[in-house]
Amino acid sequence: MKFTVAALMSLICTAALLSTTEGQIYMRCQCIKTHSGSPIRIERILSLKVIPAGPHCKNEEIIARMNRGQMCLDSKKDWVISLKEEMNKKKLKSQ
Repeated sequence: MKFTVAALMSLICTAALLSTTEGQIYMRCQCIKTHSGSPIRIERILSLKVIPAGPHCKNEEIIARMNRGQMCLDSKKDWVISLKEEMNKKKLKSQ
């Protein structure tokens, strides 16, 4: 009986967690190392994934997907902020 109650509580907690994270579970920062060197041209970037700061990571994370893989960008750099704004404008125009 105790096992059944524990299993049920575990199931309820898991369902609650998944519903609050929209199916994505991040228990730590996705970006261990960020690129903060020379700017990357917007033409080389296929998409940007922005993960806001939260309990999983204290930093906002910006992941650029390119033809040859993906790279984490330093969200505090001016060129990354400009790039994020440009990609948002591009996304809005296409909708």
